[in-house]
Amino acid sequence: MSSHNLPNILAEPKYLQEVSLSDWDRLLPWARRVGVVGKLYTYLEKQNQLDRIPRQVQPHLEAASIIAAEHERRIRWECNRIQRALFDLQDRNFPVILLKGAAYAMADLPCAHGRLVSDVDIMVPKSSLATIEQILQKHGWETVKNSDYDQQYYRQWMHELPPLRHRRRGTILDVHHTILPETSRLKPDPALLIEASRPVPNTPFRVFCPADMVLHSAAHAFQEELGNPLRDLLDLHELLTHFSEHEPDFWGNLPQRARQLGLTRPLFYALRYTRRFLHTAVPEMVIQAFKSAGPPWPVLQLMDRLLAAITLAEYPRRRAPAAARWLLYIRSHWLRMPPLLLARHLGYKAYLRWRPSSTIPTPRPNPPPQGGRE
Repeated sequence: MSSHNLPNILAEPKYLQEVSLSDWDRLLPWARRVGVVGKLYTYLEKQNQLDRIPRQVQPHLEAASIIAAEHERRIRWECNRIQRALFDLQDRNFPVILLKGAAYAMADLPCAHGRLVSDVDIMVPKSSLATIEQILQKHGWETVKNSDYDQQYYRQWMHELPPLRHRRRGTILDVHHTILPETSRLKPDPALLIEASRPVPNTPFRVFCPADMVLHSAAHAFQEELGNPLRDLLDLHELLTHFSEHEPDFWGNLPQRARQLGLTRPLFYALRYTRRFLHTAVPEMVIQAFKSAGPPWPVLQLMDRLLAAITLAEYPRRRAPAAARWLLYIRSHWLRMPPLLLARHLGYKAYLRWRPSSTIPTPRPNPPPQGGRE
């Protein structure tokens, strides 16, 4: 494979100005599939090197940057609409924490620029779910998952309410009460996350502290499906790089915080694979501190092969990356649910896939919010 493959370019953006037109023919479709073309534009703009790339490529990057900027604008507007809905809660005494892309944008972090965002994620204490759901429904958000099974799946087992879609704008809002499913093997204490969160100036929102933002991104990547690992790793790479430069003793605090929240394994994977694929600078003391946090050697070797098969895959539909993605999908469910619940869930999903379409029931109307849910 050429040294000008996509992970190498994302790791060392300075090489973008040296990429030939034939290499761009390979890189552009690859970057578009991963969703990072806007990032390439951002890197070139930061280097003042946009005029150094082939003129045939420039319109593609400019178009991607316009789309990414529109995504960021829409996320900011959606946060503004949520803020307006919160005005109805004059006596609100619970925090509303922005997560992932919304947090990056509203905190004006560098990783927000050039990034595509599909929805808004927020987190509130579990005891406040009924209140926030009621006020959001009043302002036009409606549940997307209407079946009895889906309602139970989210409300009883998951870490969030069923997704909400705004009836006019069509935007999706996920309301979390913690960062991993209730049935997950890892159970970070949401109270600790809330306690350490920081306010976003001139808004009613908060965001996780830097260490927790990294740990949430690591948990999301390595306890979930990892369908797009290169983009997940790029988020982690940019967060780690930014915070290591701007947060005092960031590297000293991160391992301690991971142990406190029980997220050492996801952070081990995050550091291992950001270093491997994106050359993230991680201090040797942190690497040594996490030597014992990894899985048994055979599992680690398998993870290395699976991550490499997907992350370095220019053509994701070929046999090796497709098989790797399927295995990581199975792994994510195994980590998310205990065996009996997993068997029940997968059995139900298989039944939905194979049953005749004529037996699909008409979705029931949205249930009124239930008070007192804990």
